[in-house]
Amino acid sequence: MATETEIGLSLGSNLGDKVTNIRAAAEKLIHFDDTRLVGKSALYETEPVDVREEFQHLKFLNSVMIVASTASADEWLKRIGQVETELGRVRDADDKNVPRPVDVDIIFYGDQLIGSGGLVVPHPRWAERRFVVQPLADLQPERILPGMEASVGKILSGLPGAEGLHRLETDW
Repeated sequence: MATETEIGLSLGSNLGDKVTNIRAAAEKLIHFDDTRLVGKSALYETEPVDVREEFQHLKFLNSVMIVASTASADEWLKRIGQVETELGRVRDADDKNVPRPVDVDIIFYGDQLIGSGGLVVPHPRWAERRFVVQPLADLQPERILPGMEASVGKILSGLPGAEGLHRLETDW
């Protein structure tokens, strides 16, 4: 029997019914037979980061969920693309940092460092983004991601921008 790997997934939405979008993405991602939910963070409303000026007014909802699965990282990349497409994400040459119903990134895949086939894990900018680090710290503050020396909680304590993050009480 294949060994399960814990996978950290960052979920975001800044278009449409954001809570419903994130909920739908999470349900689709844990629906696979080889996958089980380990935990999910609260939802956070966040200011946009690295988006074009015309989209600055569109706040994001962000969350992190951790799943355990026997599927490979490459298989997860395919699954995520399929789920994003099913939920209305359109990918084209102008896709970078535009509004989207759902955006899912692999933050970590077990203790693996991956840098091939369009997949870079851990996510290269996870530790710079409070909207990823805060919800991940809610779940696993002591986790040290591959290539890092500090725990998620320690990284969070050094990040600016707490005022731009608002925890929602919505149960998703």
